Amino acid sequence: MTLDEIQDFKGKYPKQLWFLFLSEMWERFSFYGMRGMLTIFMVEKLLMTEKESQLRYGATQAFVYTLAFVGGLFADKILGFRKSLFWGGFLMIVGSFTLAFSPVSLFYIGISFTIVGTGFFKPNISTMVGALYKEGDPRRDAGFSLFYSGINIGALLGGILCIWAADTFSWNIAFALAGIFMVFGLAIFVFTQNKIGPIGLSPLSENLSKLRKRFYEISVYVGSLAIIPLILILVRKTEYTDLFMYTVGPLTLLYLFWEMRRFSLAENKKLIAALVLILFSIFFWAFFEQSGGSLSLFARHNLSKYLLGIPMNPNAVNNGANSIFVIVFAPLVGLAWLWLYKRKLEPNTIVKFGLGFLFVGLSFYAYYSTRFFANSQGITSLNIFTLACFVATLGELCLSPIGLSAMTKLSPRPLQGIMMGLWFLASAYGQYLAGIFGADMSLDNKDASATEKLFAYTDGYKHLAIYALVAGVVMILISPLIKKLMQEVK
Repeated sequence: MTLDEIQDFKGKYPKQLWFLFLSEMWERFSFYGMRGMLTIFMVEKLLMTEKESQLRYGATQAFVYTLAFVGGLFADKILGFRKSLFWGGFLMIVGSFTLAFSPVSLFYIGISFTIVGTGFFKPNISTMVGALYKEGDPRRDAGFSLFYSGINIGALLGGILCIWAADTFSWNIAFALAGIFMVFGLAIFVFTQNKIGPIGLSPLSENLSKLRKRFYEISVYVGSLAIIPLILILVRKTEYTDLFMYTVGPLTLLYLFWEMRRFSLAENKKLIAALVLILFSIFFWAFFEQSGGSLSLFARHNLSKYLLGIPMNPNAVNNGANSIFVIVFAPLVGLAWLWLYKRKLEPNTIVKFGLGFLFVGLSFYAYYSTRFFANSQGITSLNIFTLACFVATLGELCLSPIGLSAMTKLSPRPLQGIMMGLWFLASAYGQYLAGIFGADMSLDNKDASATEKLFAYTDGYKHLAIYALVAGVVMILISPLIKKLMQEVK
């Protein structure tokens, strides 16, 4: 099947979209299952303080997204999206089963494999989704919203089942589940990749000899294995993470500016607009990703075990509510954008970003308000917490799928993998800041009461609410300027 045949699809969605999101769905099971366990595991099994666990959680997630930039770069230049995706999935499987074998003694080794593997997998499947559409196709945002909804089925199942397995059976089984379902995701991709035509093939020139191509590919594989011990050290020593994050961002921007010299003024204006979105997204993720850190500990210690009168594990709600809301509302939001587009009322990408911040700001005011519903033991309402998760999800739906789509629309085709990687690098900085913000809210005293923890965390959530609302207002105010840089891109 040719690329034109794929892109000339009828209806709202290309059929290849379903194959890609099924692969991503099970990868997200693995990733979010692991993510939902990390902070609690570090506190309860590695005996870290809440502050230490959140700094290491932030470091772990930061490197996942940092290596997504590297994975996008190698996909663009050497491997192609397909081989990058397969290699990343394989490393994630190795990491998950390493953790399943001995989660305490092999924790940093297993986590390091999953970090590198996710870096190769994560950016490239999203870029392949973008390649299903021609430039200017108004159905692209709806496609990314559906993709975002589909993969959240995996995130929902992983977030709930892995915590359930850890609480009911053992941490070994919980980590094993992440590996088993990653095998499913990789198998789906392998058996359906013949349906996506030329999308994702190696970009190396046909003029290169087969031996030279093989040498380049093997060099990437060997290099990615060689970096695993370095990642292990960086995650164990968070002060090294600080140094790394202070240097990798500026160096990455310099590299992008060097690449930009190859493109026209009009193309570079679009890239600058993309950079503005990327920089603001850092702060969005710093707020939103409290769910894997401070909110995870908040759910463990401060939430009631009843949702609307029904017995419920608060951590399962924290890990799964967002995904449920995405599954239900992402298609509706995508269709709403199409409905508004047809009536020439659709807000531009920058305004959508601003709305995302406003919703997240309101959600943190709701998290803050839980202090007013607490009992004398510091246990508060799971109902209000879940409502806050819903409002945060609306913010995510205004920003994340739209951001993925914008990267593919604003980037010249030779830079799409790099820009998608840069989008995830911004998430790395967001995750890094999320760990710092969460650690700053935490109490150093391991014997602090639930009430003391309640007031410490909710004070922090109030500050995050203010920051998010200010960022949203700024985004909306500068939207006319950024819209000019985006030119014909909506």
